[in-house]
Amino acid sequence: MSLTDKAIERIRELIRTGALPPGSKLPPEPELAAQLGLSRNLAREAVKALAVARVLEVKRGDGTYVTSLQASVLLEGLGGAVELLQADAGALLDLIEVRRLLEPVATGLAATRITDEQLAEVKHHLDAMRQARDDVELFNAHDAAFHHAVVAATGNESLLALLEGVSGRTLPARILRGRGDARVAARTVTEHEAIFEALAGRDASLSQAAALLHVSSTERWLREHIESGGSPSGNPAKSG
Repeated sequence: MSLTDKAIERIRELIRTGALPPGSKLPPEPELAAQLGLSRNLAREAVKALAVARVLEVKRGDGTYVTSLQASVLLEGLGGAVELLQADAGALLDLIEVRRLLEPVATGLAATRITDEQLAEVKHHLDAMRQARDDVELFNAHDAAFHHAVVAATGNESLLALLEGVSGRTLPARILRGRGDARVAARTVTEHEAIFEALAGRDASLSQAAALLHVSSTERWLREHIESGGSPSGNPAKSG
């Protein structure tokens, strides 16, 4: 473990033990360094690293604070991290596989918890998808918002943050899919209608099955596209 890693671990330990609870302000840098038994440079590097990880927030002119430490904050960087794998076909397939494992179960859970207001939001995005069939970018934006609204209805913040990171990574593939086949929009709307109807009936098993069918359809298309020589980014794959 490097000295910087040790410094990071010491600050994390203060947070874990409650010495620095969520929302609390860190001591000034010289005091923090002395408290940790570190040089000011190491303390500064540790603070920077934990700020990138959303554990700390540096407020210019005010000081450094422990964030809320909520899942939505700590997992916020997941989407950005997986974006670095944008041209990696294998990584994209792995991520959509993760989505297939998580999203249907989340949709089934949502069926047991969704409120009338949340169901109305899901329907709003479904209706918008119907109206935007000729606008691929808008269609896919409402597609993503539809799934966000469904998973948000679970009330599970960690699950929502995880799926947001994974599903956000597959958005370019969804756009490419819509551009490559005019029939996809109609089929996608039909699959979303099945999810909505199952949610409206508060049927967990049917909701899970409808979501599994939908995600599996996307995964199947993506695998076929990549295996036929297409690239995840939408550019023609180079041979050799």
